Amino acid sequence: MTQTLGHVALVVRDYDEALAFFTRTLNFRVLEDTRLSEDKRWVLIAPPGSPGTSLLLARAATPEQLSRVGNQTGGRVFLFLHTNDFWRDYREMTARNVKFIREPSQEAYGTVAVFEDLYGNQWDLLQLNDTNPRR
Repeated sequence: MTQTLGHVALVVRDYDEALAFFTRTLNFRVLEDTRLSEDKRWVLIAPPGSPGTSLLLARAATPEQLSRVGNQTGGRVFLFLHTNDFWRDYREMTARNVKFIREPSQEAYGTVAVFEDLYGNQWDLLQLNDTNPRR
């Protein structure tokens, strides 16, 4: 049996502001943007070259969902953006004013820094070592 993780839902305040951040600031590409109803869209995005999992931008539809925007995991790192060139991406993201809340460090598994998206969700920018079994 083969299974894959298709999409991860990211609760956002507004589709267009989220799209602007992810496409302009993080250089993600839009895979799909389909209107489902007057106030609901199916918006899939992914980093350049990503062969697998994508983000589903899910606009908050209730006050409870809105209260979770930016803090879907209680302040823990939520998403992991893997790269094949950490320093290239770190410099580009810094130039685009991405807020890094943990400076780059060399760990046993690779090079990592923590940044926040436009809502405050924490992400790892991560280049795994070639010998890392998590690859």
